[in-house]
Amino acid sequence: MKLQLFIASLLCTAGIHASQSHGTQALSETQEGIKYIKMLGGTLKTQLKAQLQVDQSGLSAIGFCTAKAQLITEEINTQLPDYAKVRRTSLRTRNSMNKPDTKDVEIMKEIEESIKHKTATAMIIRKVNTKEATRYYKPLIAEAACLKCHGENISPEIQAVIQESYPDENASHYTLGSFRGVIVSEIKKR
Repeated sequence: MKLQLFIASLLCTAGIHASQSHGTQALSETQEGIKYIKMLGGTLKTQLKAQLQVDQSGLSAIGFCTAKAQLITEEINTQLPDYAKVRRTSLRTRNSMNKPDTKDVEIMKEIEESIKHKTATAMIIRKVNTKEATRYYKPLIAEAACLKCHGENISPEIQAVIQESYPDENASHYTLGSFRGVIVSEIKKR
């Protein structure tokens, strides 16, 4: 009887410990996913703000995006572990390298609807499990500075750069506060 009680106690303790470590691991993965989103988003936003301070017309900013945004994304990905990556995408892309996959489209449509109906905010991080990985989606909302290159009234100079650099451009005519796209971090299942 004592032996059965002892074994039951051990199994119970092991079960509690296993569930606690699983919770810590999931929290750790979520923190890791958010960290990568902040790395990319923070770097790009800081660089864009610097460009707009130098040239408020936005011409310098579009030049920066054209020449550097994809390189910065690639550079940040070289700093991440092999099982992780981070990227930007949208339902309406400018750069064909940022095209969404089927899961991205599904999640972005859900996020866009929830923001439109005010059942979610731009601060949400959406966690999505796929067969291969766990993805974390952070919405991007059009701010005033974004509209210089993504708004309804883009200057002719910026429009010329966009047409020359992005022949398949589809990322214009946003309004202040509208859903612009997402930053996605992806952590492969190991």
